[in-house]
Amino acid sequence: MSFCRLMRSARSGLDGGGHDSWWVELGGSRHDFLAIKRTSARSCCASLHAWGRMSWRYSGAAYSYSYLRSAVIFTAPVTGEVLDAFRNLTSVSPGGSVHPAVLRDFIMEYFEPPGQEFEPWTPTDWHDGPQFLSKIADAELRSWAGKLHQLWKSLGRKIRLDVRDRPELYSLIYTPHPFIVPGGRFREIYYWDSYWVINGLLLSEMQDTAKGMIQNFLYLVDRYGFVPNGSRRYYERRSQPPFLALMVESYYQATGDEELLRNALPVLEREYEFWMSNRSLDVATEGHLNILNRYAVPVGQPRPESYSDDADLAKGLSADAQQQLYMELNSGAESGWDFSSRWYLAGPGQASLRDIGTSRIIPVDLNSVLCRVEGLLANFHRAVGDGASAGKYDKARERRLGAMETLLWDPQRGCWFDYELPSGTRRPAFYPSGLAPLWARCYSRPDMAEAALRYLEESGALLFPNGVPTSLVDSGQQWDLPNAWPPLQHMLIEGLSNMNISKAQDLAFDLAQRWIKTNWVVYKKYDAMFEKYNIDGDGQPGGGGEYEVQLGFGWTNGVALQLLDRYGDRLSGSPSLRPSISLGLFFVTLVMAM
Repeated sequence: MSFCRLMRSARSGLDGGGHDSWWVELGGSRHDFLAIKRTSARSCCASLHAWGRMSWRYSGAAYSYSYLRSAVIFTAPVTGEVLDAFRNLTSVSPGGSVHPAVLRDFIMEYFEPPGQEFEPWTPTDWHDGPQFLSKIADAELRSWAGKLHQLWKSLGRKIRLDVRDRPELYSLIYTPHPFIVPGGRFREIYYWDSYWVINGLLLSEMQDTAKGMIQNFLYLVDRYGFVPNGSRRYYERRSQPPFLALMVESYYQATGDEELLRNALPVLEREYEFWMSNRSLDVATEGHLNILNRYAVPVGQPRPESYSDDADLAKGLSADAQQQLYMELNSGAESGWDFSSRWYLAGPGQASLRDIGTSRIIPVDLNSVLCRVEGLLANFHRAVGDGASAGKYDKARERRLGAMETLLWDPQRGCWFDYELPSGTRRPAFYPSGLAPLWARCYSRPDMAEAALRYLEESGALLFPNGVPTSLVDSGQQWDLPNAWPPLQHMLIEGLSNMNISKAQDLAFDLAQRWIKTNWVVYKKYDAMFEKYNIDGDGQPGGGGEYEVQLGFGWTNGVALQLLDRYGDRLSGSPSLRPSISLGLFFVTLVMAM
């Protein structure tokens, strides 16, 4: 049995007035879900959505269907003919259900294949044998790194000009330069993913592609005042961790392109102002005002790309409670950690996604990123000769440092922890994000870094041979145990390598070796790179969350190339690693039982 339905709602974008939207939900069988064929003049704007998991009620019983979800959601003309055909779907089947064959015929007649927004493109600056490959001593790893370098060609995309000229027909947001996508179901730009992609491109000596991606993000800030979560219209009202200034830093360090720096600087300031005006809050402690940032998306509606998931989760709640839940889900998606027990207000192991409270938590990593951004804006202004503006951002960084040490630093535990606004307390659970100040160099005393290193060693998070888990709680969400994510591994490794302590340097290499081994073992098994990995067993992709694990994969490739570049003279494809997975799982079981 299959199911589909059409819903209508008002949509208001940040760049224009509201208008009616039509939403299609399909369930029951495996599809790629596509755009309606353009058969006649537009009568309304149609946003066509395929949902990965949906529940619906039929004849008094609840049914749930899972199938492959396409991330491509197009905007296209809906004519009377198409709407009539859609409404008549159930008339040909008994009981109002839709037979799979009928549904396939409808899709074949009225929908176009995915990817029609793009034209064929191979990065013009790709070439064989970038210099970093010669630094990798292990022959197997060097050959593998060459294959990762090859993947940039398959992940490249260039948008057709028709998307620019007739934007009402597409959900894709036009950007003027070609780019690299994450891969799998993610066929568009994603914001924070692209920081690690760009770093990988620079190692691959693909400076033109990296510059074009940065220019795309600057274009988006000019249009929206911030960088959307991704380059789809349904992402227009939320962002992701603000890494654009760090992308400019990477590119400027690699090229010395002062013209791009000068052009980018006012745009970077505009994005910074968005975060300070729309995502900051004041927390008073002992008569002192601390200004820090959080994720807080003011949208009290289900996420368009996961409408049924969100609506089902909110069933039975009051109207006000539903709006709050939707805002928290949108805010969780803005964090990039969608989703995690980290955002559960009741605490890890005691709650579910329905208890999410992202906007009421001040995250360590977001404020670490913004601390680094403030330092970069100061340095950029100095580089172009503007000392007065540099001083302004130096002071902003100092204020944030003080606020982070007041609210987020725990001197007893010796680490930074997210701060919960309802209770006014730090949240003690382990997440790698708690070590982000080491990566951002946002702490005032060397003994804080030393204490954080001891905390990490005693946390139990280092007992897993395949990487550092995203948490020590197995909630079923993808940003939790047993998954390990490339950006978190890289930030932790880089943070440890920043410390002038031999033990920290040794641990950074050890973690790099574990992560490269995991990526390499899984690549040999599946001939693919994945967005996340399982810290359990002998090398598997990650799982959990709202969709199947995706392969490709942009930021995974970028992190692997960076680690191979930094440690390639010592890394091995077949190392003997000390920790045992049984010991790691024993520790986690012990912690959860306490």
